[in-house]
Amino acid sequence: MTPPPARRRRAAGTPERSFPRRGSVRRAQMITTYGVGSIVAVDNESFMVSGTDSWNTTDAPTVYEHRLARVLGVKSFLLPPASDDTSKDGVRVRRFPLWHSCPECNALQHVSRFNSPPGKNECGECAEDLVPSRFVMACPRGHIEDFPYWKWAHRNNRQDGEAGLCGGELRMRTSGRTASLRSILISCTCGIPEVSMEGAFRRTALADLKVYCGGKRPWLGKAAVEDCAEKPRTLQRGSSVVWQPVVRTALSIPPWSDSHTTRLEPHWDTLRAMKDNPIGMEGFLKAIGAQENYTFSVDRVMSLLEAENHEDTAQDEDHGTDSAYVALRRQEYERLVAGRPEEGTDHRDTFVCEPPRTSATGLAPYGVTGPMLVKRLREVRALKAFSRVDMPETHTDVHEAPLSLQPMDWLPAMEVTGEGVFLRLDEERLDDWARSAAVAARADRIRSNHLRMLRERAKDPASVPDSPADARMVLLHTLSHALINEWSLDGGYPAASLRERLYTDETMAGLLVCTATSDSAGSLGGLVAQGEPDRLESALRSALLRAQWCSADPLCVESGGSGVGGINLAACHACVLLPETSCEHNNGLLDRAMLIGTPEDPSIGFFSEALRE
Repeated sequence: MTPPPARRRRAAGTPERSFPRRGSVRRAQMITTYGVGSIVAVDNESFMVSGTDSWNTTDAPTVYEHRLARVLGVKSFLLPPASDDTSKDGVRVRRFPLWHSCPECNALQHVSRFNSPPGKNECGECAEDLVPSRFVMACPRGHIEDFPYWKWAHRNNRQDGEAGLCGGELRMRTSGRTASLRSILISCTCGIPEVSMEGAFRRTALADLKVYCGGKRPWLGKAAVEDCAEKPRTLQRGSSVVWQPVVRTALSIPPWSDSHTTRLEPHWDTLRAMKDNPIGMEGFLKAIGAQENYTFSVDRVMSLLEAENHEDTAQDEDHGTDSAYVALRRQEYERLVAGRPEEGTDHRDTFVCEPPRTSATGLAPYGVTGPMLVKRLREVRALKAFSRVDMPETHTDVHEAPLSLQPMDWLPAMEVTGEGVFLRLDEERLDDWARSAAVAARADRIRSNHLRMLRERAKDPASVPDSPADARMVLLHTLSHALINEWSLDGGYPAASLRERLYTDETMAGLLVCTATSDSAGSLGGLVAQGEPDRLESALRSALLRAQWCSADPLCVESGGSGVGGINLAACHACVLLPETSCEHNNGLLDRAMLIGTPEDPSIGFFSEALRE
């Protein structure tokens, strides 16, 4: 027997297999729009992004964010791998949905039955480009599969107990009479009456057909199906609820943002192991310093390790049942309040926060205190998981579908460096305002609507988490939206290029508006200039005056509940709503009346007295 030829070792960085290239997206979109499990349309084809365990990350840059990595239980983060026109590496995708239709012969079937030519997605008989199924079936646990066209077309046309297919071939056509689902018609060559897709989006439409979730996870390749008792829903493959990212973010703050620490990021695991061996640590740091042409201090590294342990202990003891993400926000809030001057930092430091040079007394009538100019800022956004059908809201128990079949020690992430403006509200004045009966009643309406929505979505209504909506949170949230809209008009920023970051609970009352992209609208100093007291006072007053009137009034200001689940009151697209990328709460928990009051009771507005002056 002839022995097999010797296997050649694959050169480092070369692709394991030659996969065909199918379109491209930006790296940032792999976190927010087209992450693992999402459906990407490429020309006349449709694909699902595969799990992270299928990615070739040989050349993917590492992103370090110490605090966020410890909270998420990973060692580091990776930028999604990039590829060029000649590379075969990159993010893997799989064809989905698998059912297609031909616009010429109207055939509706699995894509493999069209006998397409190699490398093409077209009908073997008509030579027309195939159209991927417009409809899919998904459940709140993240499972997704093709829409059951055969069962839908043959409903009420099969006798009870009858099993097996009819042997006919499905057809799909559009009558063209309307743009509704009534015009999409499904038929079968077995002779059943033609049916439309009308009613397919009802919550019980598939359950009435005795169609159950198959527990399929196509983004994980050959993963075994899961047992699932959830009722599947019909969705359009391009719908936003087909894929919703679960993104966790953190700011780089001292002491983890200075150049001394960032140079050591790849070595922290080794340094932790050497905590009780100062002599070994000193030799290790000298070796690193020779490579970096930099002198590292053993005492400073030891103090950083002590600070790390202190943070973990404080999180466990002081915050009780608070989530680790709330602890991250509190650390950031403390650093933003304390600030960090630019003097003494170098170009590798990623956090510079200073008070303005001019007096901020002009902001006192508005209850605004402690404005800070964040001249240098770095934010890391990591894709932790994703959800389907149910949109992730604050503190909900939405099911998080995994990004890989086996746990990985990294998560895909992106970093944004830019600038921002941080401001706080006077807490004593804020507490006096929140105790008003009219204000409390209005906040309770939002809170009750939010709790009702959480109960409807929860698997166990008895264990629904508390709503974060209170007067303080709604006020700060709406104020940040008003300022972003104002700065997008006055400062020349696109609204989508700015992003809010809220710090609200019984001990915090602040907001940060920062640049959300690192492109031409990123860090050129324009946003920091808006935080100077004279400019900020002018922008704040203009934003409040603009909020006094909405083109949808009086319907907007008199609304008893708007938005998803009725968790907004006086808030609509004509006044304070923002692009989804700019808002932390999916444009929920907003009320313009908290800023300026209502025509019947102006005292509800926190800034109503300042506007009368």
